[in-house]
Amino acid sequence: MNEPTGVENEGASGFGEGPQRESGVGVGAEPEPPPEVGSGILRVFGRQLKRFRMRAGLERPEFASMVGYSVSTIAAYEQGRRIPPPRLIDQADEMLDAGGVLLEMKEEVARAQYPAFFRDAARLEVEAVELHVYANQAMPGLLQTEEYARAVFSMRRPLLDEETISARVTARLARQDIIARLPLPTISFVIEEAVVRRPLGGSAVMRGQLEQIMLIGQRRNVEVQVMPLDRTDHAALGGPFTLIETKEGRRIAYAEVHKDSRLYTERQNVRELEEQYGLLRAQALTPCESLAMVQELLGER
Repeated sequence: MNEPTGVENEGASGFGEGPQRESGVGVGAEPEPPPEVGSGILRVFGRQLKRFRMRAGLERPEFASMVGYSVSTIAAYEQGRRIPPPRLIDQADEMLDAGGVLLEMKEEVARAQYPAFFRDAARLEVEAVELHVYANQAMPGLLQTEEYARAVFSMRRPLLDEETISARVTARLARQDIIARLPLPTISFVIEEAVVRRPLGGSAVMRGQLEQIMLIGQRRNVEVQVMPLDRTDHAALGGPFTLIETKEGRRIAYAEVHKDSRLYTERQNVRELEEQYGLLRAQALTPCESLAMVQELLGER
């Protein structure tokens, strides 16, 4: 059928992270700010973490040593200034005998990795049995290597701070778990030739990215197609989008343009993008031809 595209309005490559509206639901068009320091789910989690640590009679340095993190990092988690990774939540719940209280917040804490306006889209992606992505600006987020993703976020304007970049990269890589999730979802990509040729991040980064495409493109549940530059017909000049089908049979579309993105739930709107995607797949190179092109590009690097 990410950021999220891959590029959170650095390109809609399969869920971007632009301001989001839902057709027929009335979600506001203005972008929501990320969680403020010490607020929301991160603040709640941090308070609970500190409460259980103190109940266990552990000073912060002692607990930090037990879980393998620095004292300053544990302080940041307890104050809601940083997003704790799943491993830390698992460790803390067990070591502090929290009885599952911390684990219950794990999913919401994970969603806090994304900008507020992207969280509903991320939830839908996780539940998908089918994902179909058209990308025309950068590699889809579900295909990006760590180095490519870091390059993409580093190019973001206005500039993101290093901590935000690291959090966004971690969140993007975590999304890729869906590719190997059981039962296997059906996933396809149509990527513009310009995207596979554009060496974002430099030659070495791009080589790793092309190798990633070759690797994932050979999975049984994934098909990657390249849309050649020499095609005289093109069904999706309106821009990138993602098509989603959930296990309940809901069909949803996500599309984005500059400074605006939208979740479509009305059948007519979704059907229009489904028609475009079907034509795109017919106009693009076949999966075998596409991987052959990627292999050829690898030979040129």
